Amino acid sequence: MQVSRLNEVKIYSLSAGRSLPEWLSDRKKRALQKKDVDIRRRIELIQDFEMPTVSTKIKVSRDGQYIMAVGTYKPRVRCFDTYQLSQKFERCLDSEVVTFEILSDDYSKVVFLQCGRFVEFHSQHGHYYRTRIPKFGRDFSYHYPSCDLYFVGASSEVYRLNLEQGRFLNSLQTDASESSVCDINPVHFLFAMGTAEGKVECWDPRTRNRVGLLDCALSSVTADTEIEGLPSISALKFDGALNMAVGTSTGQVLLYDLRSSNPLIVKDHHYGLPIKSIQFQHQLDLIISADSRIIKMWNKDTGKIFTSMEPEHDINDVCLYPNSGMLMTANEAPKMNIYYIPVLGPAPKWCSFLDNLTEELEENPESTVYDDYKFVTRKDLENLGLAHLIGSSLLRAYMHGFFMDIRLYHKAKMMANPFAYEEYRREKIRQKIEETRAQRVQLKKLPKVNKELALKLIEEEGEEQQISKKRKQKNLPSLLKDDRFKVMFENPDFQVDEQSEEFRLLNPLVSKVSEKRKRKLKILEELEAQGQEEEEEPEGKASDAESSESSDDEKGWVEEVRKQRKLLRQEEKLKRQERLKEDQQTLLKPQFFEIKEGEEFRSFKDSAKKQKLMKKTLEDRLKLEEKLGTLNVSDTTVGSKQATFKLKKSEQQRKQQEAEKRHRQERKSLRRSASHLKSRQGRGRLFH
Repeated sequence: MQVSRLNEVKIYSLSAGRSLPEWLSDRKKRALQKKDVDIRRRIELIQDFEMPTVSTKIKVSRDGQYIMAVGTYKPRVRCFDTYQLSQKFERCLDSEVVTFEILSDDYSKVVFLQCGRFVEFHSQHGHYYRTRIPKFGRDFSYHYPSCDLYFVGASSEVYRLNLEQGRFLNSLQTDASESSVCDINPVHFLFAMGTAEGKVECWDPRTRNRVGLLDCALSSVTADTEIEGLPSISALKFDGALNMAVGTSTGQVLLYDLRSSNPLIVKDHHYGLPIKSIQFQHQLDLIISADSRIIKMWNKDTGKIFTSMEPEHDINDVCLYPNSGMLMTANEAPKMNIYYIPVLGPAPKWCSFLDNLTEELEENPESTVYDDYKFVTRKDLENLGLAHLIGSSLLRAYMHGFFMDIRLYHKAKMMANPFAYEEYRREKIRQKIEETRAQRVQLKKLPKVNKELALKLIEEEGEEQQISKKRKQKNLPSLLKDDRFKVMFENPDFQVDEQSEEFRLLNPLVSKVSEKRKRKLKILEELEAQGQEEEEEPEGKASDAESSESSDDEKGWVEEVRKQRKLLRQEEKLKRQERLKEDQQTLLKPQFFEIKEGEEFRSFKDSAKKQKLMKKTLEDRLKLEEKLGTLNVSDTTVGSKQATFKLKKSEQQRKQQEAEKRHRQERKSLRRSASHLKSRQGRGRLFH
């Protein structure tokens, strides 16, 4: 049994434990149980609680006595009796089951919706009746007051099959192209269905009319969610008369109050996988939502995570045993998992011994390799010298290798490699040497930019660490490890220019200060090595030496600064001489400027006038523009002033206007002369 803890919530996996190979006979299994204490102590809550390959759906009858599960391969249904802790019966089916529903309190009435559009009814003795629906179904619900089965699937219609009359009724016509899930409220029997367009349609079975429409796809998109494509509805579950939880194909769970079109809370699984199942836990007000990877339990009021579980295999369905802390899952694996969470509730009455066992359980993770058998490949057998055993009863073929007894494997390995202990000893010695090497001082790689500065900082850091150890002070953070100055050792733009004037004048000071620190450190080390006691004479000598050295350092620094200044002056003088030579060699050539079309060259006085005008104040410029007529200032009725400006016309515009004016005058003169000629001709005709 495996125990996990998340958020201080203990989860006991009752399916975990040592597994036996399937190809072992029952006789050998019983023999192993007698010999091995671990196998004998493992908890097998329900005997053979598994499927041959995969389990798809799992449900509990209303009386709590029977657990029914469907799976493959071949398609089958298995019923387990909890009072007997064993399998009640097994029935094989013609096609895979999409979903099923237990209509009675026990296993006597069951309906299966199968892949090939078949609806199969089973009674207590076995198969009872089989029919087909027009389109492929994906989910169905049973309406108890009218004995109607509502089927949704790859169609816009909801098919109704009345079990009392034994015939199909008029279907419900919806606006959806396809429907994936449906559910009926257990209190007021409202029928709800989830569509591929991300909407939930609610229908009243009494009037067969749609009474509500929720756009869950739009509500599932929040600021924190990242959605690829249109979310469709993948899970739907009612809680009481007013609450409804909706799961989307993009991994969001929306909790609705039927009186509002906006969700109360939106919970994201952050995996982007479709929600497979939604369950309500009323004792702690929890919602249990599951996708194919994780089962999350969270508070339905705040959305805070209570705990979560991640099984080893993908999840197909989740079933919460009523009024208890037991949880069962159907997985993409033969074994169906059973979890017991004491915080959610007590153990069921048919396994009440779990409450006493949970206090003594230890964490024993399930072994993926059989403990009594070792899996070896053909190459491993050749290395051990056991290739001749292939085909014998000592080796069992499995996948790309063989299973063999672990005791035989250890004996063969000891005979094939008798010096294994020597190799183990050498490996341990090598590990110890590597650990001591790691404790040594390792050389640090210098950055590509400002290598000298980085080396100087490393040396100063080492000196400061030694001083802080002696004084028992905390080490200051390194400049090389500070993110604020990281760019200074990465970007070439921050490279220190050693030929600049500032660096050459400051470099003697920096170098002398570093030499002074090194000398002080050497004096301290020599005093500690000799073990001399602190006396007045040595202190006096040290202080004298230190003062003499400091004075020598200051004199040397002043001389070096003077040398650098002389060198800088000489370099500037040489640069000036080179510039003069270049100026003398260069000949001045006349430069020509091109004037744009439509403009006339007046003189250079215009630019001088503009500069003078720009230097004047705003008041002077306004007065000048009033004189020229480009500005008009007038008083308004309110008491304020109004200023209107006229833009100055360019020379080209002025010429164009003058040409237009001349053209107008010429046309007027032509019209006058033409009218004058006509009047004269008319008079001449009258005289004749």
